[in-house]
Amino acid sequence: MKSITIQGTKRESVGKKSTKALRDAELVPCVVYGGTETLNFSAEEKSFKALVYTPEAHTVSIEVDGKTIPAILQDIQFHPLTDKIIHADFYQMSDDKPVVMEVPVRLTGRSKGVVAGGAMRQSFRKLKVKAIPANLPDEIVVDVTPLKIGSKLYVGSIKAEGFSFMHPDNAVVVAVKMSRTAAKGGAGADDEDEEETATTEGEAPAADATSAE
Repeated sequence: MKSITIQGTKRESVGKKSTKALRDAELVPCVVYGGTETLNFSAEEKSFKALVYTPEAHTVSIEVDGKTIPAILQDIQFHPLTDKIIHADFYQMSDDKPVVMEVPVRLTGRSKGVVAGGAMRQSFRKLKVKAIPANLPDEIVVDVTPLKIGSKLYVGSIKAEGFSFMHPDNAVVVAVKMSRTAAKGGAGADDEDEEETATTEGEAPAADATSAE
């Protein structure tokens, strides 16, 4: 899995006054858990751009006081009005300790149901997986070619090598529904119907994102 680097500065004070001063200076208060001790640090808000504003999954190398800490992002908070990042929590990784993180789902192929005029609905754009750092996948690739109208693809039917899913086996990842054209007896999907096949994101079941997740 790809990794990005975040340069940080250790925080000596963690009170409200210090936190406000950091945010006023466009710095993000951060915490790293999971190591021998908790580390409080701050980092420039712009350094989070490649980590947060992307559909890809990344691990993080946090550099503070000459030390590099491998980690994953656990939680991030945004200001309710400005959407500025106001806090970030990280979890320190160890080579032999499984972690849980969200990985994007990439659909490949063209389902038989869509060709017949059906509409595809994607319930999960990301899936939570558990694995040691070396086995974390960059993405989950799902071939939707066999799916017909009325077919569903479940988490339990996705092959997982070196990792496990943090979702029930019967959770539906993708489904092909009957579209208006197909319901009217149309033999195929015209251009308008094909637009209906664009995936829509549903709500994924919540799961904790710590090492104990």
